Amino acid sequence: MLKKIALSPWTALVTLLLVLSVRIADPSFVESIRLRYFDTLITKAMPTENEIYVVNIDESALDKYGQWPFPRTVYADIIKELYKRNAGLVVWNVMMPEADRFGGDTELAKVLADNPTILTNIPGNKDKNTARKPGAAVLGPQYLDRIINYPGMIANIPELEKNAIGIGNIVTLPEIDGVTRRMPLIIASNGKLFPSLSMEVLRVAASDTTVQIKLNENGVEKMRIPKFGPITTDNLGQIWIDWAQHNKSISVTNLPESFDNAIVVVGVSAAGLGNPVATAKGAVFPQDVQATVISTLLNQVNIQRPDYADGAEILAMLTAGLILLFLTRWVYIGLGSVVVMVAAGIYGSIYAFDHYLLLLDATAFSVIIVLVALHAYGVKFVSEFLQKQQIKKQFGTYLSPALVEKLQKNPELLQLGGDTRELSIMFTDVRGFTTISEHYGSDVQGLTKIMNRYMTAMTKKILDNEGTLDKYIGDAQMAFWNAPLDDADHAKHAVKTALEMLDDLAEFNRQVQAEGIPPFGMGLGINTGDVVVGNMGSSQRFDYTCLGDAVNLASRLEGQSKPYHVKLIIGPKTYEYVKHDYHCVELDCIAVKGKTEGVNIYTIVPNGSVKAPAMSSHEYFLEHYRAGRWNDAINYATGLKKAFDGELSDYYDAMIERINDYKKNPLPKDWDGIFRTSVK
Repeated sequence: MLKKIALSPWTALVTLLLVLSVRIADPSFVESIRLRYFDTLITKAMPTENEIYVVNIDESALDKYGQWPFPRTVYADIIKELYKRNAGLVVWNVMMPEADRFGGDTELAKVLADNPTILTNIPGNKDKNTARKPGAAVLGPQYLDRIINYPGMIANIPELEKNAIGIGNIVTLPEIDGVTRRMPLIIASNGKLFPSLSMEVLRVAASDTTVQIKLNENGVEKMRIPKFGPITTDNLGQIWIDWAQHNKSISVTNLPESFDNAIVVVGVSAAGLGNPVATAKGAVFPQDVQATVISTLLNQVNIQRPDYADGAEILAMLTAGLILLFLTRWVYIGLGSVVVMVAAGIYGSIYAFDHYLLLLDATAFSVIIVLVALHAYGVKFVSEFLQKQQIKKQFGTYLSPALVEKLQKNPELLQLGGDTRELSIMFTDVRGFTTISEHYGSDVQGLTKIMNRYMTAMTKKILDNEGTLDKYIGDAQMAFWNAPLDDADHAKHAVKTALEMLDDLAEFNRQVQAEGIPPFGMGLGINTGDVVVGNMGSSQRFDYTCLGDAVNLASRLEGQSKPYHVKLIIGPKTYEYVKHDYHCVELDCIAVKGKTEGVNIYTIVPNGSVKAPAMSSHEYFLEHYRAGRWNDAINYATGLKKAFDGELSDYYDAMIERINDYKKNPLPKDWDGIFRTSVK
């Protein structure tokens, strides 16, 4: 029992639940993979070119201006030069929390007053200088503790702070893997709300006086700059940085003739001075990060990771995993489903981002689908391999390869031993074999090849319809249904097979006649009844076959198809099973050789050939025949020769011939209407 449970594909449910629990716990490595996938979604987009300049204080600037930090008078000269070249707004991303050692603060303050420049603050562990009161209107200030808070703010010296047109804080919050992907647009410190540098740039650019924020118990509810419009963030006030935004980067020593009123962000990039920030694009200097955030806001790129995303992804993984477990019952359908599900997950996440800027994770979904499939099919492979080896060992010596293969596919259906069960047994035989044999004469190889072609064509239908090919007997075949594999519709499948074999025989004959070979005829007999089925033979040689009176009758019925001039004869129990599916015509009541009791025998005619008057006339024919009213029987038989599309014309001729013989050689007065055959 434990082995059966362990080898069940449904044990993959354990893998499904295990991987789901890992995703729900969301450890750092899972989150890191998800974030890197989001990096791929964001960075794969075509770049958006923006009129924002990043001016770098690089190595060439050190060569020009000397030791860092430069005198504040140099800062003043740079700012004046930027506005001389038509800068629209200068963002000075260089902190100045101490007084200039060269005494240039007054001159820089005057330049700031005359040239609108935004300076930066940095949150820290304690205050340094007094940060200028931010231009922020807060609704729900009691909820300031629900956003990102710092103990203090590091500000510029007061003389510079008060002359700047705006002050924005610069802070990065790396993700769990140390990569900066999101940027907070607001932070809090000591009960005050401070806008980020990018928010200050938007406020100043829009000539607005305030940034408006509404807070609730969950954090940020709404945020906007009145003259710019609403800005969507998460509850911490963060936005995803759109790394598809592309800004112009130049050296402070190589400025363009005109900035054409563009925003200019100045920062340090000289080796050893500028500290790059890890981002989805790799290491990027802080001024580049700030410029990209500004571009993201200006272009209103609202990348979102919805609050419902985690729950929806987990539910999708559970649902898809359960569906896949069900579909693994069918190998190719299951494997195809794996490909479809993974492709759909990846395509869906790409589509959601490309069209709606939604970040949905396809990595965990894909991993869980693949792992569940690997588990299910791995167990299935091991289980089927062991079962096939067992079946091959038990049956390979005495069952046909086709049957062994079929049992290997469904070993749980196998029942061994000589048990009694109801089977539908079919016998077939070639008609006209003598003519075919004469055609080949001494060419025995040619005769063998054509017989192999015939047997191959006929056998295919037996196997296609869940039958067991018992044996070949010269040019005859024996097959049965409902063993060793259960088949509730064994009689219907046997008759269906017989009719399909006759159809295939017609096609086979068209082919061989085109080759100059005489056509094949075929007679079939089908009988249903209880027999013993199992291993038959000796310890040296045995076979899986069936024995019983129903088998003998099936063989006799096939033999009677020739004198009755029909292609197929079925026994009484077979008739009871199929009479509602096929048009069955009773032929006679016969007692085969060696039997005294009669059985009704039937043939099957094409559906389109059956007309109600014909069936009634045929019943009258049999009634008169069995009552010994010979002339009436002959009249009905003569009138029926063209009925059923002429299928039974030769049968009626044979019956008329028999009746005429009875007229010449009268039967006993107590004749019971049973025709007793003298041949097999």
